Amino acid sequence: MIRLSVNVNKVATVRNSRGGANPSVMDAVRVCVETGAPGITVHPRADARHITARDVREIAAYLEPLKGRVEYNIEGDPRPDLLDLVADVRPDQCTLVPVKPGEITSQAGWAPGTPRAEIERVVARLKAAGVRVSVFVDPDEQAIRWAAAVGADRVELYTEPFARAWERDAASARQSFDTYAAAAEMAHSLGVGINAGHDLDLENLVLFRTLPHLDEVSIGHALISEALFVGLEQSVRNYLAVLS
Repeated sequence: MIRLSVNVNKVATVRNSRGGANPSVMDAVRVCVETGAPGITVHPRADARHITARDVREIAAYLEPLKGRVEYNIEGDPRPDLLDLVADVRPDQCTLVPVKPGEITSQAGWAPGTPRAEIERVVARLKAAGVRVSVFVDPDEQAIRWAAAVGADRVELYTEPFARAWERDAASARQSFDTYAAAAEMAHSLGVGINAGHDLDLENLVLFRTLPHLDEVSIGHALISEALFVGLEQSVRNYLAVLS
């Protein structure tokens, strides 16, 4: 079964918009885990506009007794404070994501022309701490080869282009999916695992869940949005069902 890692950033976004502690990120994490979600994802940005370092540590403490059953994935750009936090918390996985100043959300994966030396050092440091490393990339042959070259254990395929193709028509969705399938096959041939995320939802997952060798999907915005109408527990159940 493809693992679902629930991204709880949006819960923190709502909390921070008003200040205080409501809605509780920790309560959201507990509901996801108790409903059966096998993973939790957070992306602590430098401006702390949603997930904070305190959230990262509190979630880590809650998930520690559940190691082996629920995985913890921390996303972010390889800035010093984030790397120190990851090295201290030691989640199951760290997903390295390029960040552009002023962006609302991630806009693309690592460019295959990105200099490798610094990323290789980051990957080596995280792996030495016992953290599996994934890198966020587009479904592109050169990007996949770059990820393998820097030592990544997995790639996370950036799926917004697939989501937009799905919205256009079935033929566009299938053409886009075939591009992702080819990228997944290449990653697998290089010994690199496959994750995916960004704008995946209950509808487009019906096709995307058939991606070859897919290990994990990270879903936040669509899952939390649905939870506003059906409740968080039911939303998690719906995503687990479509992935089963």
